[in-house]
Amino acid sequence: MATHHATPGEIVDLLSWADDLTTEKNKAIAKTEHFELARLMLPAGKIMAEHEVPGPVIIHCIKGQVEIGCASSNKTLTSGQLLFLAPAAPHSVTALRDAIVVLTIIFKNQ
Repeated sequence: MATHHATPGEIVDLLSWADDLTTEKNKAIAKTEHFELARLMLPAGKIMAEHEVPGPVIIHCIKGQVEIGCASSNKTLTSGQLLFLAPAAPHSVTALRDAIVVLTIIFKNQ
């Protein structure tokens, strides 16, 4: 069965969005040719190794605390904070406390 993606105008509860999944609680909320919006659940200690995406990225901490490793310095995000990264900016993510993060990726125009 395919996972549900939000439709235009649908209200999304970010704290419970992936409750329909039995194990991994990371789930795309919406995806089009222009952007992807995903909810990530990161248990304390979880590390996402350095990576990059071609377009701009917005990392929004909904709950908990994460550290974003950037070229210039490490940035710590807590509930209600977000960080904007330029296209192709190498970055890593480490959950300092159990966290829920919303990730927005803008795809570069082809």
